[in-house]
Amino acid sequence: MMRALQKWAYNKSGFCQYGLMRDDVLYETAEVKEAVRRLPPRMYDDRMFRICRALQLSTRKDILPKEEWMTFEKDDNYLTPYLNEVVAEKEEQMEWNKK
Repeated sequence: MMRALQKWAYNKSGFCQYGLMRDDVLYETAEVKEAVRRLPPRMYDDRMFRICRALQLSTRKDILPKEEWMTFEKDDNYLTPYLNEVVAEKEEQMEWNKK
């Protein structure tokens, strides 16, 4: 039941119609920017391609053909491991600064 609700919310969000992944649309905090900086070159290039394509489609007030939409099953949280690492480092640094 929960998975069905997640899938429904993912499809209703609309960013999948532009070929974007969930991690492509995260609010860019300092931690997210650092995690993006740490991405391997290929992943970074793929991210930038998806974002540029989405901006171009949005400017034209268009969406991708249905078969090119990002699906809930294909979307992986590629940025999450890097983001978790950055957050853990920041928390560790705060702990060291307390002492």
